[in-house]
Amino acid sequence: MTEQHELVQQALAAARRPLIALVGPTAAGKTQLSLALARRFAGEIVSADSRLFYRQMDIGTAKPTPNERERVPHHLIDIREPDEPLTLGEYRRVASDTIAAVHGRGRLPLLVGGTGQYVMAVLEGWGIPEVPPHPLLRRTLRRLGRHELARWLAVLDPAKAEELDSRNIRRVVRALEVALISGRSMTDLQKKTPPPYDSLMIGLECERSWLYERIDARVDRMMADGLLDEVKALKEAGYSARLPALSGLGYRQLYAHLNGEMSLDVAVERMKNETHRLARQQGTWFRKDDKRIHWLRADASDLQAKVETLVASWLAGD
Repeated sequence: MTEQHELVQQALAAARRPLIALVGPTAAGKTQLSLALARRFAGEIVSADSRLFYRQMDIGTAKPTPNERERVPHHLIDIREPDEPLTLGEYRRVASDTIAAVHGRGRLPLLVGGTGQYVMAVLEGWGIPEVPPHPLLRRTLRRLGRHELARWLAVLDPAKAEELDSRNIRRVVRALEVALISGRSMTDLQKKTPPPYDSLMIGLECERSWLYERIDARVDRMMADGLLDEVKALKEAGYSARLPALSGLGYRQLYAHLNGEMSLDVAVERMKNETHRLARQQGTWFRKDDKRIHWLRADASDLQAKVETLVASWLAGD
């Protein structure tokens, strides 16, 4: 057993339930760093990237390769077909069960991804109503009109009625849908329950110009690796571009190209530009947790050494 593995065992023996979250914008290098950390500290990777849940979508989601997944255990990848969405509530429950199983094997879970809501749902124990959409009920509610909907919400969920703008019909209808189907208010169901983890959050930051170059190079590599053929296969299999799984970057633009709405060159350029925008949004999201996240430069030559030192010190309780 290595010294690093012994640190994990000591943390588990002290009932700390250690959990490392590695976050940051797309293309910042989270995958390679997480692989190195997992090998060094007897870890297993739990994906917190909503694009990796779906089968048949490998190239456009930049999934870890089969070789990488063979060298280090990965979880919550390829768990749904493209037309089988995974809700945030389902994800939080499954991720929590997976983390508990990793602890049970005496190993260190690494929560890795750029989808902020999925990361924080796990780390903060978000209460998320697992009430599936009910199209008929939604249509019926919408026919009531804004003022009647607001009146009913004030009765069934007063706190949510105070919080929501009654003009946001979609959210008001969802709150009523949850209350009517579950018998409990959304406010009650959304209460946070602090999870039993001792967590360390590590964030990767970098100059935008450096990140944009990496994004553009990755898009070009995806195209060279056959992304267009991957999208063609999904389209020929009957998967609609309107599916949430296929609304992601790369798939949305290439579906539009295959439908004759834009040239391939334009589609690729839009993939790059919209991925730049996604990276900015991810950076903004995680910056809200500046006090909790240990930020490190993604482009630093000694990044891996710095992260390994940080993790070892944290596991030792220093």
